[in-house]
Amino acid sequence: MDADKDGRVNAAEFAKIADRIIQAYGLDGDDRRARALRAVNQMYWMELVRHSGAESDALTKDRFVMANRLAAIDTSRINVMEGLAHASFDIIDANGDNEIDKDEFLRFQRDVWQVQAPEAMEVFGKVDIDGDGAISRMEFVRTVREYFMSMDPSAPGSMLFGRV
Repeated sequence: MDADKDGRVNAAEFAKIADRIIQAYGLDGDDRRARALRAVNQMYWMELVRHSGAESDALTKDRFVMANRLAAIDTSRINVMEGLAHASFDIIDANGDNEIDKDEFLRFQRDVWQVQAPEAMEVFGKVDIDGDGAISRMEFVRTVREYFMSMDPSAPGSMLFGRV
């Protein structure tokens, strides 16, 4: 995330996360899914800054990690976990059948996070909790929650957006 390697993440660098997903899926900027992802990403950033206690609009790694934990549990304004999960799911579910199949998951892992098939399929198997060969919206949201809340770096949620 720290594209300029200055030891801090700023709003522009954080916005590149959404842009990377939108570009990987070839979405037009006016596509409702692209607009939703950018909006939730911007709200997410504002919540991080609010929870960080930082005086500037840039966060060190320690403040970023702390703010993520606080923003994930504080739902008084917006639940960033839920918003991010649903906006991402709507893009990854390319065929719109309300589930993510193996090909859709592989595309997300490969094109957005540069994770290749063997590792991506290992993660897919862990995220597909009921083992039915597809990731439901509920399974995906649960995994995103785990990404924010788990302290276990080998948990499926910790690997969903690339290895932490």
